[in-house]
Amino acid sequence: MAGQNSLLELNELDEFRNETYENAKIYEEKSKVFNDKRIIRKDFQPGDKVLLFNSRLKLFLGKLKSRWSGPFTVVVSLPYGAVPIHSKKTRHFKVNGERLKHYLKGFGEKCKSVMVLEPL
Repeated sequence: MAGQNSLLELNELDEFRNETYENAKIYEEKSKVFNDKRIIRKDFQPGDKVLLFNSRLKLFLGKLKSRWSGPFTVVVSLPYGAVPIHSKKTRHFKVNGERLKHYLKGFGEKCKSVMVLEPL
C-alpha cells in the first residue's frame, strides 16, 4: 500500500511539473508578442542625418550634458538593424539602429542665448 501511494504521489508531481512548464511556455509566448508590438522600426535611408546615443556617458553623467552625439550621415541601411554611419571627423563604422535617431536640422538653432530673470 505504501509503495503504491508513493508512486501515485510521484505521478501527481510529474503532472504538476508538466503543467508548470506548459504555463511558463504560454506566458513567455504572450510576453514576447507583447514586447514585439512595442518595438518601433526605424528606417534610415542613405544620406540621412542621425544622432548616436552615447551609452558610455552614463558613468560620468552631467546634468545638462547631452547623451546624443553627432550628427552623422547614414552610408547604407543594412538588414537586421545594422547601420553604417560616418562623419567628417570619423571613418565608417557600424552601429545598431536602435541607438540612432533622426537629426532634425534647424531645431534649437534659432535660440542662441537665453536670458534668465531672477524671481521677485
